[in-house]
Amino acid sequence: MKVALVGYGTVGKSVYKMLEKAEGLTPGKVLVLPEFYTAPFQTTDYNDILNDAETEAVVECITDIKCGYEYAKAALEKGKHVVSSSKAMVAVYGPELNKLAREKGVAFLFGAACGGSMPILFALSQSRQMDEVQSVSGILNGTTNYMLDSMQRKGCTYEDALKVAQELGYAEADPTADVSGQDPLRKIMLACAVAYGVLPVDGLNREGIESLTAADVNHFAPKGKVCRLIAKGGKNDDGSVYAYVEPVLFPKNAPECSVLDNNNLAKSVCKYNGSLVMIGQGAGGDPTASNVLRDLINIKTGYCHFLPAKCEEGAAHNENDVHRYYVRADEKDLALFPAEEVEQTGDVYRLITAPIAVSKMHQLAADIRAEGRKVFFAAVAE
Repeated sequence: MKVALVGYGTVGKSVYKMLEKAEGLTPGKVLVLPEFYTAPFQTTDYNDILNDAETEAVVECITDIKCGYEYAKAALEKGKHVVSSSKAMVAVYGPELNKLAREKGVAFLFGAACGGSMPILFALSQSRQMDEVQSVSGILNGTTNYMLDSMQRKGCTYEDALKVAQELGYAEADPTADVSGQDPLRKIMLACAVAYGVLPVDGLNREGIESLTAADVNHFAPKGKVCRLIAKGGKNDDGSVYAYVEPVLFPKNAPECSVLDNNNLAKSVCKYNGSLVMIGQGAGGDPTASNVLRDLINIKTGYCHFLPAKCEEGAAHNENDVHRYYVRADEKDLALFPAEEVEQTGDVYRLITAPIAVSKMHQLAADIRAEGRKVFFAAVAE
């Protein structure tokens, strides 16, 4: 199968390299911007790909959401399979492109959009067809995991951990999507779409690690707690889905605490199969490209869709998922929380709450910040 590429950055270069050695796959043209044209196998005209009858599949691996969508849609309309590594693009246009691919009788896969080297979405799509997926969760962002691990094992400050992550290429110059939790939120949105046929676009809750300080780490570490940023999605008893991202404090012997540096962990729980845990590289050129190649091989064997035929956009309902929370807040905000334990250090108060719904906890934090005050919170794993 001849495979063309859109984009020749970190992922695109790795995909092309692996295509040259893959059994049954052949690299075709690579679309690049005119200023990056350097080799005969590249092109600056997408029509060279669309009009090539021998090209059966197109790999889309660019960062521009709108352009990626337009390239993917044009390829599908031409009857070509599409594989994407763009979580942001699929999180916006996934259901539409899935419907178009099915109408045209071609594949639309995006395993590399979630989990880097780990076949998370492939496993979920298979589980959906033979089992009942009850929940999916995990450490789905390598940048924040590296930072948290550095703060907790090496004693780094937040600022130093971020600086090193940027120097190593784990974090972008603008790390907002990672540290705010936006990146793992998009991944859990895709996981819900695959597992439940619902792409949650409303009602989502997201808390990153921007508010975490070295003082927080120094407070909960002696208590045997380790912080990880966790994305979680699942199905409520009424059939609706929940989806959110927030820091979680785990006991130090929990599996999540063994995930160090920039590694990722994904866990799915099914009614009959029980728990399935994957650990691996969640980003990077070669790990991500390996997932792209896995999708292409799946297409060759006739496996064409992660999303069910009737996948639609919907809302997340996080009011039924309830946890205790660790909270650091000002004295004037204490009354907002149903506290079970309170500790005071100077004018800083840290408490453990009674069980609170995820949606309510996130709203309380938003209300405090709207008034110009600081707060940090993390769910307490039990």
